[in-house]
Amino acid sequence: MTYELEEVKKIRKKLGMTQTELANRAGVSQSLIAKIESGRIDPTYTKTRKIFAALSELEKKEEIKAEQLMTGRILSISPSASIKEAIARMKKFQISQLPVIENHKSIGLVSESTILDALLNSKGRQVKDVMQESPPIVSKTTSIQVISNLLKHYPMVLVSEEGSLVGLVTKSDLLGKLYKG
Repeated sequence: MTYELEEVKKIRKKLGMTQTELANRAGVSQSLIAKIESGRIDPTYTKTRKIFAALSELEKKEEIKAEQLMTGRILSISPSASIKEAIARMKKFQISQLPVIENHKSIGLVSESTILDALLNSKGRQVKDVMQESPPIVSKTTSIQVISNLLKHYPMVLVSEEGSLVGLVTKSDLLGKLYKG
């Protein structure tokens, strides 16, 4: 990420840091930070790089990850379950889609839309007959930007850790996080 000198104060304040804290992180003096922010000095390239590197590192740490967004309880359904069971499960938990899981692996997704389409077109009686492709799977450290982009194309994103599914993120989870904090 590239910064302009005029942005140092704005970014520092956004990160909730004092001039002294930023100076310590960047390995420069507090007075240098104060002079840069007030526009009284044009620092050397080396010192500027140190300050921007510190800001960049702090912003990365601030970034929201999948682990913070995800719901840890994965409500799912088996491919051999009936469509009626899927409807009952979604109704009971007030959700609009379920990952289809077999042997601890995601093999598809069933949603209100796919079920409605199946019922209107008499497409079978079991989840495996109507499920769509599996939602994408990301790691716990995947950024909110990546997840947001995936949710533009999929109704949910599954989260894994060391090959095991540990949670999921829906558009509702993302909206809840963004508008709560």
